[in-house]
Order: sequence, then C-alpha cells, then structure tokens
Amino acid sequence: MADPAGLRRDYQLGALSEEAIGDDPFRLFDDWWQDALHGGLVEPNAMTLATVDAAGRPSARVVLLKAYDHHGFVWYTNYDSRKAHDLAANPHAALLFWFDKLERQVRVEGTVEKVSPAVADAYFHSRPRGSQIGAWASPQSQPIADRAALDALQAATEARFGDGPIPRPPHWGGFRLEPVAMEFWQGGRSRLHDRFRFARESEGWRRQRLAP
Repeated sequence: MADPAGLRRDYQLGALSEEAIGDDPFRLFDDWWQDALHGGLVEPNAMTLATVDAAGRPSARVVLLKAYDHHGFVWYTNYDSRKAHDLAANPHAALLFWFDKLERQVRVEGTVEKVSPAVADAYFHSRPRGSQIGAWASPQSQPIADRAALDALQAATEARFGDGPIPRPPHWGGFRLEPVAMEFWQGGRSRLHDRFRFARESEGWRRQRLAP
C-alpha cells in the first residue's frame, strides 16, 4: 500500500498580515473567492459541510455554495436527507473551503436556518431541467435496491411532468449558515502557516492571530 506519510509539500505562495486582511471577514472571503474563481480550481464553490445529529455523532460531506453575503452562506438539498435531519436536531454546523491551488482554506462556524420558500423557488427554477427532475426523483440518503431503481424513478418523474413546468418539491430547499466565527488560513513555509480567526461580537468582529 502507498505510504501517505511520505507525501510532502512546502507551502510558499503567500502570507497573511494584520494590515492586509482588514476587519471584515466577509470582504476578505469575497477577495479569496474571486481569487479562487479565477485560479483554475475545478469547483471553487465546493465546501465541506459538517453536522452533528441528535446523539452527538458528527457527519461531513461536500456540498456546493450557491450564494453568500453578510447574512451567511447558502446551499440547497433534500429536506429528508441525513444532513437536513441533523440540522433539524442541532442547527449548529461548520463549513470548510479548501482552495488547493492557492494554498488557502476558510473555516466557517455558525447556526443554520432554512431559506424562505420564495428564495428556494427562485433558485430551483434557475436549475437545469435534469436537476429539477433529479430533485423529485431521488429519495436522498435512503437505501435503494440498485441503479435501475433510481433510473426508474427518474423515468417516472419525467413522464409525470412531460414538457410542462416543474414546481419545486416541498421536500427540497435551501439552508443558510450565519457565521459566528470565520477562520482564514494561508499555507506557509515549514508548516508555519498564517491563521486569523474572526469571532462575532455584539458590535462587530474580533480578530485574532492563531498559532499554526
């Protein structure tokens, strides 16, 4: 078997300073997002979402960021999925962005709530028709017999809607994570990385440098 302990990479693309990052984590995230968007990453909006269920057992998976602003970070999913059940039991979650070609990561922690039906409708109707069909056809996170069973559900859904408009499923919509903390990490030489954590306070954000 391959030995992962032998893999080594010395990060040396950049550095973070107190003067450069400012006091607004959302502005800094937007700068980094723009860099990632034009930096040759395959899916810069891919982010790991970590949730915890009612028994305190953690779970993580990659989802796709679909919107962000000063109110938080938005993604969409089936409300009957495991992550949605976790969030119903415990609305605290964490996000992780890994911008590998830029040697950067962003960690976001906060509380989660559903987006409004109007916001979910608007995004659903912007999706490709195949993705709209998939939202109806897939019983996300539930066991299925085989691929043929999923294909049959897709075919049945296509027959159901024909060439007509497809409404948003009542079991499908968006979540927004409103941050209480955001951490920015820039890889550094000899593993002496630059890390800054922003913690939300009543009158804004408190910034701290963290040891790598």
